Amino acid sequence: MNNIVFVGLDVHKATVAVAVAEGARGGEVRELGNFINHPDHIKKLVERLAKGGRSLSFCYEAGPCGYGLYRQLIGLGHECVVVAPSLIPMKPGDRVKTDRRDAVMLAKLHRAGELTAVWVPDDAHEAMRDLIRARSTAVRVLVKARQHLQGFLLRHGRIYSGKTGWTLAYRRWLTTVRFDHSAQQVVLQDYINAVTAGEERVERLTQQIADLAQNWSQAPVVAALQAMRGVAFVVAVTVVAEVGDFTRFANPRQLMAYLGLVPSEHSSGSTVRRAGITKAGNALARRALIEGAWTYRMQARVSRKLHDRIDGLPQTVRDIAWKAQVRLCARYRRLAAAGKPKVVVTTAIAREMLGFIWAIAQSVQAPRAI
Repeated sequence: MNNIVFVGLDVHKATVAVAVAEGARGGEVRELGNFINHPDHIKKLVERLAKGGRSLSFCYEAGPCGYGLYRQLIGLGHECVVVAPSLIPMKPGDRVKTDRRDAVMLAKLHRAGELTAVWVPDDAHEAMRDLIRARSTAVRVLVKARQHLQGFLLRHGRIYSGKTGWTLAYRRWLTTVRFDHSAQQVVLQDYINAVTAGEERVERLTQQIADLAQNWSQAPVVAALQAMRGVAFVVAVTVVAEVGDFTRFANPRQLMAYLGLVPSEHSSGSTVRRAGITKAGNALARRALIEGAWTYRMQARVSRKLHDRIDGLPQTVRDIAWKAQVRLCARYRRLAAAGKPKVVVTTAIAREMLGFIWAIAQSVQAPRAI
C-alpha cells in the first residue's frame, strides 16, 4: 500500500489538472499542476510518476471527454477508474471550486476508497451505443419537426378532421392544404420536407442498427430480451447498450436503482417521506422501458409478432417471459382498479419488467471472469 500512488485527474478538452496522494494513510497530497491533454504528454507524465517501480492508480470523472484517457492508462499497465460525478462526496460548506482543488479532492477520495466507478464499455460496445443514441437524437428531431408543422397549421386554422395524425390519410390531406400567400406555401412545404427527412433518417439509422447488431457480442442478449412483451428490437437493443454487463448487478433491485426506477426517500427520525422515482442513471433506457410497459394494459397473450420473436429462443427464456406477462398484466389491472394514475402504474410495471429482464439476461449472458 505504501508503494501505491493515487492520482486524481480533472480532465478537460485541452488540459488535465493532476494531483497525487501517497499510498500511506495520512501521506502527502500535492498538486502537480496542469498538463496538456494529449496522449504523448500523458505518457510522459505516467513515466515520470512511475519512476522507482511505484504502482499508479488513476481516477477521473466521467464526462464529455469519453474513455480515451482510461484506455490509454490501462494500456500503459496502470489501474484507472472512471468516477460517477453525481456520487462524489461533497462538503456543503466548500464554496471554492478550481481544477486543481478538484484534482486534489479526487486523489484523496480515491485513496480513501470513497469513489464509485462507472462501467466502461469496450470499443465495440461504445460504438453500438453511439449509434443507438444517434437514433434517439434523430427521433427527438423528428418529433420537434412534426410539432413545428402542426403548430404552423394550427396558427392558420388548418385543422385535420381525422382522429389520428401522421397516417396515410393525414399525409394526403397535407397535399390539399393551400395558402393565399406564396410565402406561407413555401413554409408549409419546408416543414413537410423536414418531417420527411427526419423520418428517413430514423429509418436509416434503425436499419443500420439492425444490420450491425447481428455481429455484436450482445446479440444473444438482445434476442432473448425480445421474448418480453413490450420489448421489441429497438427497446431491447437500447436497454442492452445502456446497461451493458448485466452480470455486474447481484440482484434485480440493484438494476432498478441503477436506472432510477425506485422511489426516492427523505426520512429522519420517526418521519418517513417517500416521493417519486429517483430518475437516476440513464434516461434513455428508462424512457424505453416505460414506453414498453404500456403494452401490459391488455390481457396476457402471445400475439403473432411476439410468437415470431420467441421462435428459436431457449425454453427457459420463454418461461420467464410468459411468467412476466401473466404477472404484469394482472398487476396493471389491479393497480388501475385501485385508482392509481396511469403514469404511476406504468412506472411500477416498468420497474418490475427490469426484474424479469435481469433474469433473462443472467440466463443468457456469460458470467464475468473473476
